[in-house]
Amino acid sequence: MSILRRGDRGSAVIEIRSALAGLGLLSSPDAELSTGRHVAVDVFDAELDHAVRAFQQQRGLLVDGMVGEATARALREASYQLGARTLSHQFGAPMYGDDVATLQARLQDLGFYTGLVDGHFGLQTHNSLMFFQREYGLFPDGICGPETLRSLYFLGSRVTGGSPHAIREEELVRSSGPRLSGKRVIIDPGRGGDDIGAIIQGPEGPLSEADILWDLASRLEGRMTAIGMDTFLSRPAGHSPSDAERAATANTVGADLMISLRCTSHRSPAANGVASFHFGNSHGSVSTIGRNLADFIQRELVARTGSSDCRVHGRTWDLLRLTRMPTVQVDLGYLTNPQDRALLATSQSRDAIAEGMLAAVKRLYLLGKNDRPTGTFTFAELLAHELAVEQAGR
Repeated sequence: MSILRRGDRGSAVIEIRSALAGLGLLSSPDAELSTGRHVAVDVFDAELDHAVRAFQQQRGLLVDGMVGEATARALREASYQLGARTLSHQFGAPMYGDDVATLQARLQDLGFYTGLVDGHFGLQTHNSLMFFQREYGLFPDGICGPETLRSLYFLGSRVTGGSPHAIREEELVRSSGPRLSGKRVIIDPGRGGDDIGAIIQGPEGPLSEADILWDLASRLEGRMTAIGMDTFLSRPAGHSPSDAERAATANTVGADLMISLRCTSHRSPAANGVASFHFGNSHGSVSTIGRNLADFIQRELVARTGSSDCRVHGRTWDLLRLTRMPTVQVDLGYLTNPQDRALLATSQSRDAIAEGMLAAVKRLYLLGKNDRPTGTFTFAELLAHELAVEQAGR
């Protein structure tokens, strides 16, 4: 679809206005007194721009006031209420929506669902629904129709005291131990193929954004491999898969973690700094381990590079929502900013970034049992720590 922004007009703007009014973020159009019909306004004005931004903020989207593919999809998902349609697992055309998220939350309250409340009717939701149906004497077809809905509404909650998904994530990290050796990590360099991004001037000549991200991924992969980790890249050098395809690759590998590397840009050259993102949505569902790792990475990179701290944020982007393991996306800097551009252009800085990310992963698995100051772990010390843990375990 084409991107709609302030100043545009037409039937698509009317649909956006109607959807936001239905969500309570915009006043409903005035009723025409003679007929009682609603008069829809077809102009993307300042009021609509404000409502779009409020919706984007609420849903963990990029807040830019423009309605592109991601925002339009989120508006569609937000319009679905549980019971308005029959829900089921559909291969090739998965169902998304707030009705799915409500179903997941209800199954979670009853103790049948331990995944993220992400609004995606995948195989885990299907299996959880079948488990519920079987337990309560319903035909276990994994389809949420009227009879299943009635049973869900009549039953009380079983689970209290925290998110089962968070508990499961945290237990997986705890039980896997402090050693990095054997951990499986997907490294996802952005761009790729014909999508090379911005071109900047480095000390040794011009560099594309794709070159920077691939080089950084290679440095991180080399360090992780040397320390005994199993590492995988989300794409070949000459390809640029979609975020959904990158997530599918990660799920196929069955990794413990995924780290995605990105650069960003802004119309203002003053915008600068590093930010880290994990899955988190307006339903209160969050990847706890993803958030913890994002926080460790953010602190390490700010300490090691001196970049501005743009903090850690929960988002609902496909890459974060569709991966079955904790995933972090790191925006390493603005290539439209002279300082960030100069930082990312040097191999020394990319070494520091790779080392900081490895240290962050180590801190995640240490579970707070090491109080070394942020930014002080070196690769040599991490390697020595791994050997010490290995020898102690013999």
